[in-house]
Amino acid sequence: MRQSIIHWFKFASPQSFYPLAGRMIPWFWAATAAFGIAGLWISFFVAPTDAQQGEGYRIIFVHVPASWMSMFIYLVMAFWAGLGLALNTRVSGMMAQALAPTGALMAALSLWTGALWGKPMWGAWWVWDARLTSELILFFLYLGFMALQAAIDDPRRADKAGAILALVGVVNIPIIYFSVKWWNTLHQGSTINLTKAPSMAQTMLWGMLLMALCFWMYSIAVALTRVRAIILERERHTEWVKHAVE
Repeated sequence: MRQSIIHWFKFASPQSFYPLAGRMIPWFWAATAAFGIAGLWISFFVAPTDAQQGEGYRIIFVHVPASWMSMFIYLVMAFWAGLGLALNTRVSGMMAQALAPTGALMAALSLWTGALWGKPMWGAWWVWDARLTSELILFFLYLGFMALQAAIDDPRRADKAGAILALVGVVNIPIIYFSVKWWNTLHQGSTINLTKAPSMAQTMLWGMLLMALCFWMYSIAVALTRVRAIILERERHTEWVKHAVE
């Protein structure tokens, strides 16, 4: 057990993690394409028309997975940032930095598709609904994290400052998730619940889950690609990087 832990801990080194990430990236891109093609086909050509919302409901096959990923990526980003703060591992801070832009993209996509969905359903592009507002705050947290790191020249100091902001911002995640239960909001409740049967047709459920897997694989592939670039930038003066780019 101890040897296994030591074996995995070696990947906390940028020199060891860089080639590992390179080997994993093609597999995650392939999974992204496979899940994406299957998910889009089921979502837009197989799933039935909703009895109340008509064809307009199909935006949920992008909106809901993007919303899930915006929250999940933030938790993973905060985990890596906190790990780097506690153990002073270089790759942890780099992973947090690599995840932030993708998380911001997912939050922006969630807000944009939510507006497209809200206009025909609520009659307005935006309302100061509790869930919408807390999701907007999440988007600003991502932007704040990236801006804070960019404002500090020393990468290690930037990682520590970003980690504190990321950990404080975690409190917003349960607010987003439970907002429809804690407040009287326009936003509908969860369609998928771990303790209850899903309140949608099986084909709708499969389309949504496949799209969620597509977004998940995409996020990993992009984060690994980005972290390799960050490693090369931060470690550019080391001998192993000079050999790696030759």
